[in-house]
Amino acid sequence: MQRWRSPQEIPDDFGRTVVTLGNFDGVHRGHAAVLDEVVEQAHERGARAVAVTFDPHPLAVLRPEAAPELITSTPQRLELLEESRLDGVLLMEFTTELASWSPERFVAEVFVDALRACCVVVGADTRFGAKNSGDTTTLRELGKEHGFDVVTVEDVGEAARAREAGTARWSSTQVRKLLAEGEVAHAAELLGRPHAVGGVVVHGEHRGREIGYPTANLAQDSDGLVPADGVYAGRLVRPTLAEDDPDRVLPAAISVGTNPTFDGVQRTVEAYVLDRDDLDLYDERVVVEFVEHLRPTLRFDSVDELVARMADDVARAREILAAG
Repeated sequence: MQRWRSPQEIPDDFGRTVVTLGNFDGVHRGHAAVLDEVVEQAHERGARAVAVTFDPHPLAVLRPEAAPELITSTPQRLELLEESRLDGVLLMEFTTELASWSPERFVAEVFVDALRACCVVVGADTRFGAKNSGDTTTLRELGKEHGFDVVTVEDVGEAARAREAGTARWSSTQVRKLLAEGEVAHAAELLGRPHAVGGVVVHGEHRGREIGYPTANLAQDSDGLVPADGVYAGRLVRPTLAEDDPDRVLPAAISVGTNPTFDGVQRTVEAYVLDRDDLDLYDERVVVEFVEHLRPTLRFDSVDELVARMADDVARAREILAAG
């Protein structure tokens, strides 16, 4: 997959494209439906499949006080988009100047001149251009003018909810809400995969090793939205190892919080690999996947109480992960 930071970087000989547009935070199942349609349309038309997205999030520029905490970092988002079988991603820097572009200018300069779009695929609620003044009707009118088709993908999340009572809409906002509540299993249903946080393993207080549960502590600049404080069943993934290496994906019990039993103040993500005390993960970049919430963070009156509860957590995590 080719990556570009501006329309000017797109090669003149890249060819015709089928394009979609969006923030794609989390690259959830609703996004996946749109991306699948882009790839399918491109295959049928003998064109290249491309997504146009932005960095930073538009609200971080236009209304910083209302900007959401992102589910995925930009590198994570690009990796997930690459897994969607796209041929290219145009990651445009979002600025106040870009925000002032009319829908007509955006379509002409990006979709038509730079990408030679023969088809544009969007969700039914897509808005774009200055003050979000462009919508699917605007796109269809511009498509007639510039010679590209427009395909609208209906809100597949709403369709799923109609089929399965209680299933929430597949949206980035809903995923953020679920993660803030610690509902990682439900969030995984919307994402189509377990939510993940990635980072370099750093030295902590080493209390885990002292009490028999050595943990891999992620650095504070980890990628991905950290879910609510609590204890989770999950996995620790080591991307640098080969796919068939038995130590690449390891079952884990994960703690998110400030370690209140020890009067901690810094919020951390720590993963204990089940039944392993032989791993040296320091300075290694790992990914922590959250599978199911086990319990909230608690303050214990003694280390013995904490150790006993951790034994229960590990047993439950083992059972959940074995079943999965």
